[in-house]
Amino acid sequence: MRIGIPKEIKNNESRVGMTPAGVFELVKNNHTVYVQSGAGDGSGFFNTDYQQVGAIVLDTIGQVYAMSDMIVKVKEPIKEEYGLIQKGQVVFTYFHFASSETLTEAMIARKAICIAYETVEDEEGTLPLLTPMSEVAGRMAIQQGAKYLEKPEKGRGVLLGGVPGVAPGKVLVLGAGIVGIQAAKMAAGLGAHVTILDVNMKRLRYVNDVMPSHVVTEFSNEFNIRKHIKDHDLIIGGVLLRGAKAPNLITRDMLKEMRPGTVIVDVAVDQGGCVETSRPTTHENPVFIIDDVVHYCVANMPGAVPYTSTMALTNVTLPYVLKLANLGWVEACRTDASLQKGLNIVEGKVIYKEIIEAFNWQAVEV
Repeated sequence: MRIGIPKEIKNNESRVGMTPAGVFELVKNNHTVYVQSGAGDGSGFFNTDYQQVGAIVLDTIGQVYAMSDMIVKVKEPIKEEYGLIQKGQVVFTYFHFASSETLTEAMIARKAICIAYETVEDEEGTLPLLTPMSEVAGRMAIQQGAKYLEKPEKGRGVLLGGVPGVAPGKVLVLGAGIVGIQAAKMAAGLGAHVTILDVNMKRLRYVNDVMPSHVVTEFSNEFNIRKHIKDHDLIIGGVLLRGAKAPNLITRDMLKEMRPGTVIVDVAVDQGGCVETSRPTTHENPVFIIDDVVHYCVANMPGAVPYTSTMALTNVTLPYVLKLANLGWVEACRTDASLQKGLNIVEGKVIYKEIIEAFNWQAVEV
């Protein structure tokens, strides 16, 4: 198979779809790999690194798309890429279709095979290709939240860990999934007081077992959310409904109940956000303020640490890329139930029901 690795062109996205080590494995399996010139520069992998493992470096993104049977990338295609995608071409990446009707309609029109990293699901019900980026984003949420709590960034001026004689900051984490647990771990490590909310009692019991005593758990409901937003300094939105739009757990009217300078980091923004006032931002302009509440809503947070993120992503995507390349997408998805769940759009037909539900569309028989 001919596999293309284009350069990411989304704002401030420095990750790349595959490391040279991943390309080495594909070439070893007799596949041809095209890498766009400079695609890996932001992650610290250069043209010569790819050429040394057998990749063919092409000058333009158009050449990569035109010559490839399968495109392996990181973020969803943006408007400039829509016209490059060919009928029947496999595109393997993060799509997050439920948050963008425009993107969904564009991929339907291109009649490509869209396999989404975020909906590949293993036998245990976990999302193996989403997990490493959720780990990165969860940890970064505290790193960024701590920064924007500083007064020059319009935050409350609170040091999360406090100092002797001064109480630590308070962090509210919505969701006890991968993002939430990693965020809680980082916040607890800094010495902050952490409250983590979820509707899944099994997850709350797990958090209670593994976290230190200054991480407390409560059942998630509107009453408890309204109670805690009044006195917590940093709020992390880590809610995930797999493949579907995130629910708005914090509504516009709730902002007025928060103290001025409270910081919200909505990690769920790439699935529509779990805060009603969230809208996607970029690393270039990461925050905005509504009702004196600082919103950090960068939709590709792991893109700020591209070396770590690209390595972590290739670790988990490579086995699936190899299977798709060795068997072809039809046989690979037929024989691998987890990969089959990654199929979102097939030659113009949406086959992932959460996308259909997100836009109130009618289901199409496939």
